[in-house]
Amino acid sequence: MKRSLPLDFEPRAVCPRCQRPVRVCYCEHLTSVETKTRVVLLQHPREEDMAIGTARMANLCLPNSELHVGVDFQTSPALAAALEDPERPAVLLYPSDDALDVFTAPPVGPVTLVVVDGTWWQARKLVRVNPVIAKLPRYAFKAPTPSEYRIRREPDEAYVSTIEALVHVLGVLERDPPRLRALLVPFRAMIDKQISFATEVRGARVRHNKGQAPQKRPRIPAALAERRANLVCITGEANAWPYRSKELRTSHREELVHFVAHRPATGETLDLIVRPRNPLAPSTPPHVGLDAEALMGGVSLDDLYARWRAFVHDDDIVCSWGHYAVGIFGAAGGELPKSRLDLRQVSRVLMRGRVGTMEAVLDKLAVEPASLATLGRGRAGVRAAQLARIAALLGERLDEAARVPVPDLAPAEPSRSPEDTIGRSRGPRSGKESG
Repeated sequence: MKRSLPLDFEPRAVCPRCQRPVRVCYCEHLTSVETKTRVVLLQHPREEDMAIGTARMANLCLPNSELHVGVDFQTSPALAAALEDPERPAVLLYPSDDALDVFTAPPVGPVTLVVVDGTWWQARKLVRVNPVIAKLPRYAFKAPTPSEYRIRREPDEAYVSTIEALVHVLGVLERDPPRLRALLVPFRAMIDKQISFATEVRGARVRHNKGQAPQKRPRIPAALAERRANLVCITGEANAWPYRSKELRTSHREELVHFVAHRPATGETLDLIVRPRNPLAPSTPPHVGLDAEALMGGVSLDDLYARWRAFVHDDDIVCSWGHYAVGIFGAAGGELPKSRLDLRQVSRVLMRGRVGTMEAVLDKLAVEPASLATLGRGRAGVRAAQLARIAALLGERLDEAARVPVPDLAPAEPSRSPEDTIGRSRGPRSGKESG
């Protein structure tokens, strides 16, 4: 028996850019701060859905930054590319006994600043499982002022949020502390709105609903229903040597060889095979569903960039399944609009649990995957069709739910798992690590 999405959820309009509920969106306060320092934010997956996290805010404010979500980045081509910039050697903002004080002994010249984002337990795990990160030169600092994170209690006055840490550290690296304080504008606006909402709206709700059990409200991106014209679904395939070929996999990293983008509103599709720059792995043709001759006859990366720039618009919302397509495209040097939706995560919220593959989701939505017309060549074309269909169905579910009267509830932070309570500080820790 097919199981469809529940219709008893209470939809909340979410800004696709900042990922915050529209009523507490801080995008109007975002400011662009150019830096010579390249900032690489590594975010634990559990931190991605935290309502009041600041890593995404920092990424939106810093043009020369990138945000990667995951735990094990050892085979990430995007991170490898970021760390291999010879003109900006990578350093890690992370406290340890051998960490240098960034205020008294800053690195010389432009650097790539790697910042881990999550609770202390999550941050330690990110560093521990990624030797390429753990071996980087480490820098720490002691915050000169207390944190302004009034909506969260830090375990120590010396601890600060991720964006506050970047204000302090980039102020030193860029030798221009006043200019970097512009990063605090959206941060302060977010805090003020959250406090105002909690005291004015939430207080009223509690008074009128005394004795009733609290209701949880999933954060559903309203853009799926309200901004269909701006949705662009992307899939990508890579030339990748198998893990057992360690030497070849190390010398020839994953590279984009097929990219499919589809705009459901107009039916436009961009289907481009990209010529491999590295030797073609024997397993790549059967895996991506394209023969070797087609792959070797693909376009250049420059051709891909030109065609993509003509296809995409600045206000588009990129839809993907997970982070792979986004990561492999970014590692190839491609630029994507800032507004993005991970439809796998949206499906998890709507289905209230793990969802598995796109085929599994379509099956639960009473759609036979094999019945969908492909939107391009090979495996990427098939997956693009599946992704576009899921986007359409989720949008329809939002339309249906919007017609069901629901109470007006305040935003609530997702609950933490027991292990997350081990460390409650957000972002880079400014003092020495204890324990």
